[in-house]
Amino acid sequence: MNPLVELNLALILFIPWFLILGALFWIYPRQPRGTARRVYDVISLVLAVVAFAWTQYWSLENADPEYGRMWGQILASAVGYGVYLAVMTLAFFLRPRILRRF
Repeated sequence: MNPLVELNLALILFIPWFLILGALFWIYPRQPRGTARRVYDVISLVLAVVAFAWTQYWSLENADPEYGRMWGQILASAVGYGVYLAVMTLAFFLRPRILRRF
């Protein structure tokens, strides 16, 4: 397998699901939708993907090679997805509080 693809395999496989979750985060709730909300949503989505990528690379570095090369991909997928969901959930529940100020 191409080393670049192997390094980013979890991200490549999760891109469609991240697009769906990101679209739902962006769309709901429909109102209010101002500049502050758009900026907040973009920052939240970028932060979630960056956190996923960092966690993916960390997991690949720290996975025990004794269990085989595939274990690193499994660990990266599981931990990275959990981190992505945690960031998006936190952003979803903090959005009304933060945007109330604007």
